[in-house]
Amino acid sequence: MNFNTTNATLRQLLANGLAYRVPPFQRDYSWGDDEWDDLWQDIVALFEADSEPAHYLGYLVLQSSDSKHFDIIDGQQRLATLSIMILAGLSHLKDLISAGLDADNNRRRQEQLQNSYIGYLDPVSLIAQSKLRLNRHNDRFYQTYLIPLEHLPQRGLNASEHQLRKAFLWFKDRLKTRVGNQPNSGQNFAAFIDSLVDKLFFTVITVTDELNAFKVFETLNARGVRLSATDLLKNYLFSLISAPETHETETRALEERWERIVGLLGSESFPEFLRVFWNSRHKLARKSDLFKTIRRQVVSREQAFSLVRSLDQLAEVYAALRDPLAPLWNRQEKQALQQLLMFSVRQPLAMLLACHEQFFNSDRDAFTRVIEAVAVISFRYNVICNLQTHDQERLYNDVAVKVSNGTYGSDQAVLTALEAVYPNDGQFKNAFTEKEFRTANSRNKKVVRYILFTIEKHRSGQAFDFESAAYNLEHILPENPSAAWSDIDEAKQDRLIYRLGNMTPLETARNREIGNLDYPAKKSVYAQSDFQITRAIAEHYDIWDEAKIESRQKQLAKIAASVWRINFGG
Repeated sequence: MNFNTTNATLRQLLANGLAYRVPPFQRDYSWGDDEWDDLWQDIVALFEADSEPAHYLGYLVLQSSDSKHFDIIDGQQRLATLSIMILAGLSHLKDLISAGLDADNNRRRQEQLQNSYIGYLDPVSLIAQSKLRLNRHNDRFYQTYLIPLEHLPQRGLNASEHQLRKAFLWFKDRLKTRVGNQPNSGQNFAAFIDSLVDKLFFTVITVTDELNAFKVFETLNARGVRLSATDLLKNYLFSLISAPETHETETRALEERWERIVGLLGSESFPEFLRVFWNSRHKLARKSDLFKTIRRQVVSREQAFSLVRSLDQLAEVYAALRDPLAPLWNRQEKQALQQLLMFSVRQPLAMLLACHEQFFNSDRDAFTRVIEAVAVISFRYNVICNLQTHDQERLYNDVAVKVSNGTYGSDQAVLTALEAVYPNDGQFKNAFTEKEFRTANSRNKKVVRYILFTIEKHRSGQAFDFESAAYNLEHILPENPSAAWSDIDEAKQDRLIYRLGNMTPLETARNREIGNLDYPAKKSVYAQSDFQITRAIAEHYDIWDEAKIESRQKQLAKIAASVWRINFGG
């Protein structure tokens, strides 16, 4: 497929008059402190005693027809950051020159390094050419301010230009600290860069123009190159609409919609939204097959425009489904979404997106009933019974498609279909009776508090806030049992501590007071608790052992089956 694959150092990439361009519609510069620091730590490590001789920066995927001018398909963030780092060092050289520190030599060093790694004099036109051009939103700032080392403006910049500015200042600060402000600082910086460009290397994959760019993407993905689904789809859709007859206003309108979506969701959340959206209307597509599936079905300019319009319309709904506090939701919907978030359950999202489209405006109560049912199913199926999610996801997808195409026109039709992934009472109670949660995990602790506080509300009618610091999760057999608990076999203790039957809500002050005391001492404190289910322990159990934990958990399972239930009868 006309691939050329080679390893190349940074020096080799930037030498010999080669030029690189980030395609106009590629994503904006987005690296931040974490990525800058990771790169810097890797670089600094190369200059320590007993260091590795080189540092591998991964794949750089380029497209070119003449082996001189290259479009950067993947790797623009790394290449842009390395260029910014060199420019930051050149700015420090400029400061050294202004301070009169080895000025003549530093002026020559600045010119030489600039020509070698940032820009060169075209031998034909004698016009200075930049070795790297960024995308349509970033290149003006890069060419106007960074390359000439001009004073950097702070106002009137878009978000990614602010990131470029911050990157420049971040690396300048690190380099200034490393080489200092001494007469030999310029020499040290030049030696640092001269060594570094030979220590950093990429695996460079170059493809020719005659290849369809998106077959290239797919092939590279198959070979392990990580390319964002966001980038893949954007480039593909823009290739469909960028026909000779396309008016600039159409391109601009499409781009504005795209930027609105990515701005709302963030580029990291976009691929998940794309998959949820697609699966709300089409047969289930796995993450690894998503781009290929869309490319197969979206083949015309009209379909590309239609897809982006639909994505734009539903991005806000998807964002709200991931944010229970969004103003879109009423109290019941908010609670159900908070539970899905707490349970880390995402399988129903495509179906909920479809149900929102179908019911939200025409029959709000129907949508509310569906989302509340999904929260109950998720608790039974995912949290307690811990059943296979791929079967569940297939059913949710089937329901989503039937809601989208009008086959299911009511919430009752949806609920009837969902009964297939609703564990019955017997299955649920059996699983609940055996359930344990390792509460050292903060998510598990939150889920246990939610379960016990919900059961408390069902029993006593009191709605305690399960997230309040005024209450703690009490382990009756303590997490660190003292000798007072030696009557329970040590081998069994670890298994029993995290059983639901061994946990109960308790006021924080009382919880601190009893620590890992023996059961009689704890029992007297439980008797004074505001929680009915905690007082019941003191009332019903004179001793605390494995049998009592089993007994209490069975009682809790019976209550739970009546709390988390759906009446499928209508």
